Amino acid sequence: QLFTLTLTSFRFGNQIDRVRREMGWFDHQQPVDPKEQVREWKSKLRGEMRTLDRQIRDIEREEDKIKVSVREAAKKGHLDICKTLAKSLVQSRKGKNRILISKTQINSVLMEIQSNYSMSKVAGALKKSTAVMQSMQNLIKMPEISATMQELAAEMTKAGIMEEMMDDTMASLEDDDVEEAADAEVDQVLFEVTHGVLGQAQAAGTKPLEAEAEAEPTAADAEQIRARLAALKS
Repeated sequence: QLFTLTLTSFRFGNQIDRVRREMGWFDHQQPVDPKEQVREWKSKLRGEMRTLDRQIRDIEREEDKIKVSVREAAKKGHLDICKTLAKSLVQSRKGKNRILISKTQINSVLMEIQSNYSMSKVAGALKKSTAVMQSMQNLIKMPEISATMQELAAEMTKAGIMEEMMDDTMASLEDDDVEEAADAEVDQVLFEVTHGVLGQAQAAGTKPLEAEAEAEPTAADAEQIRARLAALKS
C-alpha cells in the first residue's frame, strides 16, 4: 500500500509539473539586456540597408541596358519601342525612389533607438517612441524587407518601444511603380536618354538619333527588359 501511495503521488506530481510547464510557470527567462537588444536591432537594420543597396545597384544596371536599347530603337525610328522602354525607366525610377525613402526611414529608426537607449541609462528602461512606430509602419509595407521589419516590430513592441500594430497597418501598399507612366514623364525620359534628339527631332522632321550599337531591339526585347526589372523589384 505504501508503494502504491508513493507511485500515485509521483504520478500526480508529474501531472502538476506538466501543467505548470504548459502554463509557463517554469519560464523564468532572464530580462533582456537593453544594450544587447539595441545592438541586435541595429545589426538587423544595417543588414536590410545592404539588401536595399543591392536592389538599387541591380535596378541601375538594368536601367543602363534599357537606355542603350532606347538609343538603338531611336536610330531605327521605332518610336513605339522607345516609349515602351521609357515607361520601364519611369517605373523603375519610382521603385528606386521608394527604396531610397525606405533607407532614410531605416536611418531614422537607427538614430532613434540609439537615442532611446542612451536615455534609458538614466530612466532605467526603453521608452515608447512615436518616431520609431511611424517609420516601422512604413518599412513593414516594403516587400523587399517586410519579413525582417515585422520581426523587429514584434521585438520592439515586446520591449515597450512600440504599440502593437493592427493587421491593416501591416498590409503591403500598392506599388507606386505599377501605375501607368504619364505621357509627360515618358517624354521627359526620352528627351533625357536621347540627349534631346528624340521627340524634338520627330516634331522638327530631323533625322533620328544615331546609336552606338548596331543590333536593332524588337518589341520582344523591350518586354524582356521590363520583365527583368519587375523581377528585380519583386
